[in-house]
Amino acid sequence: MKQAIGLMGGGALVVAAVFGWQGAGAEEPAATAAAPATAATAMAGPGVGGPYKVVDGDQVDANTLKGWKVWRSMACERCHGPAQEGMVGPSLVQSLKVLSKDEFKTVVMNGRIEKGMPNFNGSASMLENIDNLYAYLKGRSDGAIKPGKLKGIE
Repeated sequence: MKQAIGLMGGGALVVAAVFGWQGAGAEEPAATAAAPATAATAMAGPGVGGPYKVVDGDQVDANTLKGWKVWRSMACERCHGPAQEGMVGPSLVQSLKVLSKDEFKTVVMNGRIEKGMPNFNGSASMLENIDNLYAYLKGRSDGAIKPGKLKGIE
């Protein structure tokens, strides 16, 4: 049976804990768990209340597919791992549980040079697809999109 899942993006203000920042106001992230996917959460996506649409974990809407392609073309897995669970860089599966979309975009565009994260504000591909990349990574973080190769919704 095919199941379409879409969960709405959003996040708490716990950026300090995710990126290892310390100082006043740095809090530990609250434990969060993605809600189990059910038919009742079906088909949220652009224009329907969430950032992505996914069927069977590996079929996504056209914009989310573009986001996955940008992930691949920018070789983000070199630091964040092929399943976005972290290597030299942090786990994006965990980071997207607490970062807002605006916070995510700020980090990607401005980088974290002191931690080895380059800025991507000079990349036309990234500028055009930052929302699509967010949708892909949010779907991974929510557990709706499986790691690995994706294809468009049939």
